[in-house]
Amino acid sequence: MIAPADLEHCRAVIRTGSLSFHAASKLLPASVRDPALALYAFCRLADDEVDEGNKKGRAVLELQDRLDLAYAGVPKNAPEDRAFAAIIEEFDMPRALPEALLEGLAWDAVERRYTDLSGVRAYSARVASAVGAMMCVLMRVRDPDALARACDLGVAMQLTNIARDVGEDARAGRIYLPLDWLEDAELTEQEFLSAPSASPQIKRCVRRLLAEANRLYIRSEAGISALPMAARSGIFAARFIYAGIGGALIRQGYDSVNYRARTTKTQKLRLLAKSAVRAGGTLVMPQSPVIYAKPLPEVAFLVEAAASPAKANDGRATALIQILADLKAVEASKGVAAE
Repeated sequence: MIAPADLEHCRAVIRTGSLSFHAASKLLPASVRDPALALYAFCRLADDEVDEGNKKGRAVLELQDRLDLAYAGVPKNAPEDRAFAAIIEEFDMPRALPEALLEGLAWDAVERRYTDLSGVRAYSARVASAVGAMMCVLMRVRDPDALARACDLGVAMQLTNIARDVGEDARAGRIYLPLDWLEDAELTEQEFLSAPSASPQIKRCVRRLLAEANRLYIRSEAGISALPMAARSGIFAARFIYAGIGGALIRQGYDSVNYRARTTKTQKLRLLAKSAVRAGGTLVMPQSPVIYAKPLPEVAFLVEAAASPAKANDGRATALIQILADLKAVEASKGVAAE
């Protein structure tokens, strides 16, 4: 069980750091909401340490150590770590899922670029769909079809985040747009990063990201009916609130360089009400055949790990070991240079 003080700390972290999830979590039952808040707090901590720190490689390696300690049952003496260790024990959380998140953060640390949409989806699988799969585990859902649709939702949400943050990322020297899209627009990565602007070409890229996100939002809905009834409105809320960010982007003409799209409190309340109605509709609507569609190739390893932890693909662990080794080598070379 998560200690009450640790849970309250995690709740405060999400209340201030992830407004969209905090709003959606209000519709989850306490049995899911409390561990979900702890899960998101740990993931938020991991993301912030890598995204905002000056020593990204070192931050990823430290997070690996914290994950090792949590799985050993001796977490670092911090509320997020203690809460996450409690989740591991109570829900038998497959280690491959948080390790996928760690791999995505390592990709951030090495400033990996993505040549095509599949590469962006692979990144989104790690930093977002891995969290969606972990949410399913918290709901005691291990059905592969439901997991595949949860991973669809994770990719859709991350694509929305990328579309919203194009300008902010560029000013920080980051780019997540598929490089072949820039090539089609006759732009180079260096040209855009040196002078980011909401050109027609960049707006077209944002529109394409949102179109792919919307396709996956629609696909994801089929899996919500496989979740516990009490949790469905909360997951619908996450789907609609994040899609609402895409709607705000459309209203501002796909300009995410000069403006940051967000939903208002009134809009969130309206979407929460819509989510409750849609959740109720799952009791009477026939199940969609989309739930049986194959998972995206980029998320298949997450579905396998969550559905059958004993059969998880060791190749993913090998990939993580390799990129962590690369980071260690980079950090070691920095230390030598400093001397």
